[in-house]
Amino acid sequence: MTIWTIVALLFLTLALGIGAWFLFMWGVKSGQFDDIEGPKYRIFDDDDIPVEEESHSEKGVQEMRRN
Repeated sequence: MTIWTIVALLFLTLALGIGAWFLFMWGVKSGQFDDIEGPKYRIFDDDDIPVEEESHSEKGVQEMRRN
């Protein structure tokens, strides 16, 4: 290996490290890590559509599935 290969790899490593650091700082500033606990409880939210509010096409699909 020549010295130029080592210098190029060192530059590439530093550039990737600084880029990753900037992406992490952007994520922190934009609020990507604000609510860590919320998504795992969101699965328990009840967001089913009541039968009265379903559209006619959804009722037809459900009838076809039953038959």
